[in-house]
Amino acid sequence: MANREALRDLQARLANRLQAAKSEALSVSSWLAVEAGATSYLLPLGHSGEIFPWGAVQPVPYTQKWFLGVANLRGGLSGVVDLAVLLGDSPVRTEQKLAEASLLALNTALEVNVALLVDRLAGLRGVDAFVSSEPPAPDAPSFFGSVYLDASGARWQELNLQLLAQHPTFLSISA
Repeated sequence: MANREALRDLQARLANRLQAAKSEALSVSSWLAVEAGATSYLLPLGHSGEIFPWGAVQPVPYTQKWFLGVANLRGGLSGVVDLAVLLGDSPVRTEQKLAEASLLALNTALEVNVALLVDRLAGLRGVDAFVSSEPPAPDAPSFFGSVYLDASGARWQELNLQLLAQHPTFLSISA
């Protein structure tokens, strides 16, 4: 009998919490904030996959300089792309910097077996973390979204990973 009462009590508390959550204006995180080279990026959570520490990447000859090679991530081979170099930056990375870097696998729904090298993970962000936004520059790549400015004046470039994964440049790794 006590178990039934405890179960009813639990269900009532859960129902109350759900109702309270619906009525409150909750902040929802939309992006994973990362830094690659000298630029800060916002990557959609729905397009992002698992995060791995920097590990052994086997180089692949005759590929673009931004294609670092392949890595074994959870038993599967994934191509590793240096996001900063792909987007035109030329960061200088020491062994210490690489040890602090991360590999961000793209969501399997995007149907590309790729992980992006990012220099720093900066947490989750929602629209409420920014004070203003600007549309992408007219000459920006198709996978660039809006630019968001936070309270400190830092600029965050939104990237659409689905469009990036379909972009001809991204798909053409041969040098």
